[in-house]
Amino acid sequence: MPTDPTPGPAREHRAARDRRPSADVDQAPQAPSTAPSITPSASRAQRPGASAGQAQRTGGRRSADNPHVDVARRPKHRRTSTGPRRRELLQALGIFQRATPDQLWKLTRPDNRHDKLTRDNLLDLQDHHLVRIESVQEDQRQVWVLTRRGHSEAKQLLEPKGIRVSALGKQEYAPDTGELFGTGYDDHAAAVTSTAAELHRAGIGHRLGFATEIPHRLGNGYVQRADLVVRAPEAGVPVLLPEIDRRTEDAHDLAAKLRRYREWGRLLPRDADKRTVNLVRSRPDAIEHVDHEKRLWRRVYPPTGREGLVPVAFVFADTTEAKVANTVKVLEEAGRRYWAPRRYDSLYPRAVTARDYGQAVPVVVTTLEQLQEHGAGAAVWRRLGRKGEQMLTAALDNPDGEILFRDQESRADAEDKRRRAAERETRRPVCKRCGAKFTDQRWEETTARGSGAWTAGDRSVCGTCHADDVAREEAAAGAARLQAAAPPEPEDDPEPGRGRGWFRRRT
Repeated sequence: MPTDPTPGPAREHRAARDRRPSADVDQAPQAPSTAPSITPSASRAQRPGASAGQAQRTGGRRSADNPHVDVARRPKHRRTSTGPRRRELLQALGIFQRATPDQLWKLTRPDNRHDKLTRDNLLDLQDHHLVRIESVQEDQRQVWVLTRRGHSEAKQLLEPKGIRVSALGKQEYAPDTGELFGTGYDDHAAAVTSTAAELHRAGIGHRLGFATEIPHRLGNGYVQRADLVVRAPEAGVPVLLPEIDRRTEDAHDLAAKLRRYREWGRLLPRDADKRTVNLVRSRPDAIEHVDHEKRLWRRVYPPTGREGLVPVAFVFADTTEAKVANTVKVLEEAGRRYWAPRRYDSLYPRAVTARDYGQAVPVVVTTLEQLQEHGAGAAVWRRLGRKGEQMLTAALDNPDGEILFRDQESRADAEDKRRRAAERETRRPVCKRCGAKFTDQRWEETTARGSGAWTAGDRSVCGTCHADDVAREEAAAGAARLQAAAPPEPEDDPEPGRGRGWFRRRT
């Protein structure tokens, strides 16, 4: 009796089973096949630089290739994904779309000594069809992305918190060959993720405080997108806009980008006060006198805690020190009107050396290589207009700004008052009678107009002498009044005993 030439599942050839697509990879719908042994393959192992599914692995089959194997039978070191670790990795991939194990390690558990635990967690999530390997780079770095199921779970973790979720990295296959198209991974996106990872590793920002490709719409409709937005108030950096440049942009283009950030920072919201809007329309420079709390950027970002607009950081990657130095030099010269402070309008210009940063965009620069070698918390940041490198918070601070201005203004005002008082003392009159200096009250009396009781008399004497003169004059006047009011003395009578009545006794 002839036997059926089609092998059963239990007797299926190993090589035929190896060509089956992995269940943890999002597959495009394919036509059903009557011969499972010739189903297009999507191997999980790739050669360097190849996307997942493009290269067929040789050397046998691993138990991890079969998605139907019981998870409980996995090796113990693979079953490491706990609730918090699973949530951390899904959140990180939901924000940055794709990342390597090294980047995810720094974004989730930077306190660990290496990324081995992160790689084990990724393999466990891969077994649960939440993540997949998108490609393997030439340096053997695996690039991980979310599957459709993982992307849906990441949305549930991020969207309730108001965090923007990146787009799903889809898998697209050629309709004729079934090969996987390019992944779209580029070095610029990798540099952005690495910058965020180094900041998080240094304690500057949390993974949920990062956002990528955030639009900033200008008045003319142009949209300036920030490569990265960092919110780290606990580290003294409430908001920072890093721009990653791999020397693919001209230095003058970076200056134009800085100009657009300054324009956006000076915009008013749509519901701004009508009087303020009309004033700014008639006098564009009037926006400089509008408080930052009334501007549009304060509706989007928290207060920076420092003078000026939202700070910008230029992080240069994959370039030489000479190119970075040339770019920074051009950026300082071409963008001076946007980042440079101004002189304060003070009554004491010679005594006040502080600068007004109120309308400036604070700009710091560094390189990704410095962040990776020394850490983002080290002195690797340089502020435009300054020499030397500082820590990030020190570079963003303005020691010669408003605080110094208030101190210098108060000291200059006190010094001016002392000088004026000294000059006034040199002009203070001296009493010609007793030699004492005039008091302020006596000085004012002698210089005041009018002819009151206290302003009359000798004005060359002090108040005490003048009071004595007044007292003497008053005493003399009083005596004169008493003398004038007394009755007149009787005249002498030649016959003092003679009566004066109507009848006089005859003698």
